Amino acid sequence: MFYSYQFVYILVALFHKSTPEKGNGETHIHNYAILIAARNESQVIAQLISSIQGQSYPQDNINIFVIADNCTDNTAEIARNAGAIVWERFNKNQVGKGYALDFLFSKIFESYPQNQFDGFFVFDADNLLDVNYIAEMNRIFNNGHKIITSYRNSKNYADNWLSAGYSLWFLRESKYMNNARMILETGCAISGTGFLVSLDIIKENGGWPFHLLTEDIEFSNHNAISGNRIAYCKSAIFYDEQPTTFRQSWNQRMRWAKGFYQVFGKYGASLIKTMFKKRSFYAFDMFMTILPGMVLTSVTMSLNLIIIILGLAIDFDISSVINLFVTSLMTLYVLLFTIGSITVVTEWKMIHCRAFFKVAYLFTFPLFMLTYIPIAIVAMFTRRVEWKPIRHNSVTTPCGIHPKQVKIVNGEYICPNSKSKAKCPPGCIYYNAPKATEK
Repeated sequence: MFYSYQFVYILVALFHKSTPEKGNGETHIHNYAILIAARNESQVIAQLISSIQGQSYPQDNINIFVIADNCTDNTAEIARNAGAIVWERFNKNQVGKGYALDFLFSKIFESYPQNQFDGFFVFDADNLLDVNYIAEMNRIFNNGHKIITSYRNSKNYADNWLSAGYSLWFLRESKYMNNARMILETGCAISGTGFLVSLDIIKENGGWPFHLLTEDIEFSNHNAISGNRIAYCKSAIFYDEQPTTFRQSWNQRMRWAKGFYQVFGKYGASLIKTMFKKRSFYAFDMFMTILPGMVLTSVTMSLNLIIIILGLAIDFDISSVINLFVTSLMTLYVLLFTIGSITVVTEWKMIHCRAFFKVAYLFTFPLFMLTYIPIAIVAMFTRRVEWKPIRHNSVTTPCGIHPKQVKIVNGEYICPNSKSKAKCPPGCIYYNAPKATEK
């Protein structure tokens, strides 16, 4: 019942006239620092840096900074060779992206004391940016928003049911959560990566003091309490790589689940106070986001399962309990399938794979979500959950994601959607390609 407002979000996103947020008339070009936290990301970091260097936004107003955090490979060397300013950090006690970002901010402020950056973008090393990403985010930044998140797409949707499950959930989060929140002028939520924070916010926080297992959710809840609204830019698109093995997926989602419990324990009471004291729907929304709803579902279904097992052991009629369990499971499956279907239909063109996979993985999407049940239960009783790196090896570029959109002009491969019609930047899969035959 408490989550029913999220169905209103779906209706708002579906039926609201889709128009971009109007600018305030300013065309100011801001100076931005690009922050990348990387741990053993030698296979993918050059592609991210290349996609930043290929932006339509003026390169003179962009500085790329990488924190090579506890790396045992040549991530730092590759990033430097690609054109980034790199610092290395080795700390086995304070492990995680939050600590790495805090360290990187301190190094930037130490090396650039004039506060020459108006804002800071945060990306993961496996990300790729649409060619107009920074320009679109700058447009919203010019409207006075101090924190902005963006449209999260996937590099590897069709790899398997796991990558498709992640990808579809993040598409749903962008379209039917943050997009609706932006329309209704309430606050959005940061989801891992792909966001912009103003210098004012970073100075207000004294850097990046968000060190829980889910530092993104911690940051979002902190701002809901502080009254700093997070905005959303639907036209700024980035891509990231999703896990393809169940072990990696389990480890990642175990960290997420434990991190949500941590955030709930730290911020839950303050969110409730903010809800009533400031009459803040934003605080209510974030409270519901971190409320262990999956745990309640898990406990209910687990109790039914225990009753079924006990019933079999002591031989009494448990048909009604079995029916209730199966009905609950099927209802949840249908609900998740419906949400997934709506997302696939409306975001069809944004999902870059064959139609067969778009449809087929709709049926496995509810199964992917249901695997959160055992993860949520185990995370609740596991005292120590550590941050473990996810191996990324999807070596591609925006051109590789949009192969059908690559154009050929005068025998050269051209990046898709490029306003300047410039040749693909170094690092792109088409950069050193042989002369093409125009058709």
